[in-house]
Amino acid sequence: MNPWWYYITINTKSHIEWFGEIKNGKMILNSLGKIVSKFWENIPNHFPTVELDYSQIMPNHIHGIIIINKIVETRHASSLRNKSITLSNIIGSFKSVVTKGAHENGLNNFSWQPRFYDRIIRNERELYNIRKYIYPVR
Repeated sequence: MNPWWYYITINTKSHIEWFGEIKNGKMILNSLGKIVSKFWENIPNHFPTVELDYSQIMPNHIHGIIIINKIVETRHASSLRNKSITLSNIIGSFKSVVTKGAHENGLNNFSWQPRFYDRIIRNERELYNIRKYIYPVR
């Protein structure tokens, strides 16, 4: 089976800038931004058939490329028992753990937009353009 490449954007509720600020053209992560980064990078540890490509955390959203190498059945967690690993499972788990981390750090008003934006990356040209958009050369 061929891997599926997805371009993802996940926004905070009401586009509130929770993750830090841009200074001199560079994103400076605050404590919640660092939690987002940590849990994003940790996705493949929870979903072994998933890889991450380029990503960028912005003040009120995150862009990333997720590669799902194959669909597998899992029995690791009762909530995922006999379910295929899907993009919605991955993003839902990520959003949940970040929200929990925010609330544990006293940021009780933090929340995400209910959905996320995704686009299947269909060819190398799209991948190149998306990578350039996510992480432009400075």
